[in-house]
Amino acid sequence: MVGMKSLLSLSLLLCAEAPSEVSESRAGTISPLPISVDSPFHPAALRQQFAKASNDKAAAEKLYKLLADYHGKDAVVMAYKGAAEAIRARDASMFDKLSFIQQANRSFDQAVQLAPENAEVRFLRFSVESNLPSFLGMSKHVEEDKALLLRAALEHPASGLDAEAFNFVRRYLVERGHVSEAEAQQLNKVAG
Repeated sequence: MVGMKSLLSLSLLLCAEAPSEVSESRAGTISPLPISVDSPFHPAALRQQFAKASNDKAAAEKLYKLLADYHGKDAVVMAYKGAAEAIRARDASMFDKLSFIQQANRSFDQAVQLAPENAEVRFLRFSVESNLPSFLGMSKHVEEDKALLLRAALEHPASGLDAEAFNFVRRYLVERGHVSEAEAQQLNKVAG
């Protein structure tokens, strides 16, 4: 998977709302419970582990093992699970690559169902799918995710992306040629 390593490691700069597990309140409705800062599933911890995993096979295996049995309802954690599975595909034998990419796609689908407008979730999926060979037919969401990322960047700061994440998304979309020249000009006019 040419370039997946660098594409995935770049996604670390995106910020998201604090992830949460789901519990039932007294009224029976679902309400989020924040993940503790000390938890290995906290976004900052996942981003740090993901940065290491992007460049180190042993760290990739450690991240994969951490997330392999995660079945919670946090979209960001599920997206990192998908990213960890995609990294595992990068390091796997030719025989196992497809299986790990299929697992990653399932994790990304779950993450997007949980938080369809979360830019970090969408970016992680976008960075994997946009780098997959087209003959696999597993890049169904590239245009949809690109549109959400473009919209989030153009709506900055109202989109919820912090300045660092906004500048990264803008740079990624423009420098990687994922937007038209007119869209690039619009993005470059948005104050970071």
